[in-house]
Amino acid sequence: MTWTLNPDRYFSPEPTRRRLARTLYQAVKDLPIVSPHGHVDPRLFADPAATLGSPAELLIIPDHYVFRMLYSQGVPLEQLGVPRIDGGATETDHRKIWQLFCEHYHLFQGTPSGGWIDHELVEILGVTEKPGAANAQRLYDHISERLTAPAFRPRALLDSLNIEILCTTDAAADDLVPLQTARQDPVGRRIFPTYRPDALLNLHDPAWPVELARLEQASAMRIDSFSTFLEALWQRRVFFKQLGAHAADHGVLTAATEHLSQAERERIFQRALGQSAEPSDTARFTAHMLIEFARMSVEDGLVMQLHAGAYRNHNPHILHRFGRDKGFDIPIPVEFTRPLLRLLEAYGNDPRLTLILFSVDEDPYSRELSTLAGAYPAVKLGPPWWFHDSPNGMLRYFDQVMETAGLYNTAGFNDDTRAFLSIPARHDVWRRVACDWLAGMVLAGRMDETDGASLARLLAYDLAKIAYRFEGAPHA
Repeated sequence: MTWTLNPDRYFSPEPTRRRLARTLYQAVKDLPIVSPHGHVDPRLFADPAATLGSPAELLIIPDHYVFRMLYSQGVPLEQLGVPRIDGGATETDHRKIWQLFCEHYHLFQGTPSGGWIDHELVEILGVTEKPGAANAQRLYDHISERLTAPAFRPRALLDSLNIEILCTTDAAADDLVPLQTARQDPVGRRIFPTYRPDALLNLHDPAWPVELARLEQASAMRIDSFSTFLEALWQRRVFFKQLGAHAADHGVLTAATEHLSQAERERIFQRALGQSAEPSDTARFTAHMLIEFARMSVEDGLVMQLHAGAYRNHNPHILHRFGRDKGFDIPIPVEFTRPLLRLLEAYGNDPRLTLILFSVDEDPYSRELSTLAGAYPAVKLGPPWWFHDSPNGMLRYFDQVMETAGLYNTAGFNDDTRAFLSIPARHDVWRRVACDWLAGMVLAGRMDETDGASLARLLAYDLAKIAYRFEGAPHA
């Protein structure tokens, strides 16, 4: 049988609600994609002849959502071609990697990753057979042929996938040369950098001196004090803005903010320079720097994104063997109301600041985040993030936050992905689930169908442009 996707996937099985959700979805499904926060490698777009590589390079090797699941079932990352940081042996035969993936394809049934990959294979790559052990090599040949076609070069896909805005995430000291090259082409001017200085805040990380040296080189400054550190960070923000940046991104363990005296922040910084930082220094330094970054966002207009609640790189075996960001960032409980107080006292009422809050911990959604977003002019609530970027997570999000925050105090959707071809799949899930939720609201008499249609467009497209301050956003 030909493998197809259910056209009513993610809609309620209740017939009346499903029909209305389908109507709302038809009006928004083809809107351009605004992807204001993601991790796609800008080098894909620097060379007009660049390709997406092999099927294994496209769908398996770089995607921690995929190899995390396989690893949880006992498949070693070496067999999936994930590079080791010590240069140790890993599988290099991409056909073998693909075969292994297809043999385990059943593991993704019912998961968000499975839904995204199904969409990529069927809707984008034209696969008509569900992957399995028997057809793996036939599918590899089919996908490989597609990926070599000019229509599947990354720049061409920006058009065919209807991606209007694509933001990358870049370290503060990055030279952004690939992005500059990409932006010389009219299509490439849809790509924007995002300023992320996280690597410069963990004073206890063995890599911190290296990152500080990179910042010195990028800013052409000697950094020997807290004040020169701030000056260099500001200079890099200016550089990012010149290349079109709209946002800064900050990933933190907790949302703590704290004002440090000038003397105290200098003492902490000097201890870090001398590699003698005390146990509490990183947490206090980061808490102070979040207030500094909010001040900078007030001054230069970069939207401030704050992600909290992920315990990074939880598995030391994987960290030491394969490096960071290999699927072992695990949620922890996190609080926002009291920890953010000092930042919001200073800037929460300033209309020049947009602070978008994200949490991997769902508990604060209804208890804190919706209330903060529904009260402070500077605060907006980001979409369900990471493990909650799922049909069930989205429905819980809508039910938990919209009554208190109000839809206009949310930031639409961002896909937060490294996997380029998953972008349309993830946005399609959001649009379908949003339309299903709105259909339920209409049928419950809480809004009329005209309002439901208007809000479907806002959730699918307009809110992200408004929150991230892109030109042409209505009501901005």
